[in-house]
Amino acid sequence: MAYGAHFAAVILACYLTAQALTRSVWFGPGWTWRSPRVAILCWQALGLAVGLAAIGVPLAVGLDPYGTGPGRAAGLFIGDLAAGVTSLTTGNGLPAGTFPAGLGPVRLALVGLAAAIAAVLLGSTVRSLLAAVRVQRRHRDLLALVGRADPAAPGALVLDHPGAAAYCLPGVRPTVVVSAGTLDLLGPGELAAVLSHERAHADERHDLVLLPFTALCRALPRARWLRAAHDAVALLVEMRADDKARRQHADEPLATALRRFASAGSRITPAGALGAADLELDARVQRLLLDGPAPRLRPAAASVVAAALLLLPASLYLSW
Repeated sequence: MAYGAHFAAVILACYLTAQALTRSVWFGPGWTWRSPRVAILCWQALGLAVGLAAIGVPLAVGLDPYGTGPGRAAGLFIGDLAAGVTSLTTGNGLPAGTFPAGLGPVRLALVGLAAAIAAVLLGSTVRSLLAAVRVQRRHRDLLALVGRADPAAPGALVLDHPGAAAYCLPGVRPTVVVSAGTLDLLGPGELAAVLSHERAHADERHDLVLLPFTALCRALPRARWLRAAHDAVALLVEMRADDKARRQHADEPLATALRRFASAGSRITPAGALGAADLELDARVQRLLLDGPAPRLRPAAASVVAAALLLLPASLYLSW
């Protein structure tokens, strides 16, 4: 039971840490926006820790009669189960002592629950990935028909649409897309900054960063804190791409481009894509204009906490 209690404590600690990250408490206000890359890594560690602990709670309680860590207990259980199935299929019945004393129907149900949670999490991730690939493939086929090259947007495809659009279609062969309306809206320096922003999404595979959070929201659609975590990571991904762009083109061109997108009204980003003008434009502009270096102590403290929360369930699985 001690292992199950430890896994439950990890879930509670992850929840509290997630609240701290979304509400900018404990570690100080605003550091996640100043250090989005570190914040993204913290969120990824928390997401993985929650998944491991959610499986670990019923698994540890169910296999407690083995008197060892959940990882080794799971291996012993699988061996015992295989031996029992083999004995039954050969007509010898289930020998006494196949399973340890105390491993009754309730505990077996908990083991089944752990397997079901693992299957749901894995299945949601696979479904989210396949859905994204299908949407991206359809959109890429459409771009092959209607997109065109333009010297004003080197390395990007241009759609003849009056609305403001600039997005990255991720994948093995990522594509950056802008609309004709964006070419009219932005100056050359501003457009170059936006294109760098979109290429940052492709280079760092931000679609894969968001994938597990999308999968968790799909698996638990009523969990509001998971939705808040997804939205927080989506904004951090945009800020990380902003940082990559500002290193090449300074702050002002990108800030001006975001202001122009904000004033353009209708903005277009298709499903499965990552767009520069998707989220919190005003907040991102204010962030770009902040002076002073990014904080170091608070991100370091948050990183230590997130790493510890990830290592704890992993160590529980490996303990003997």
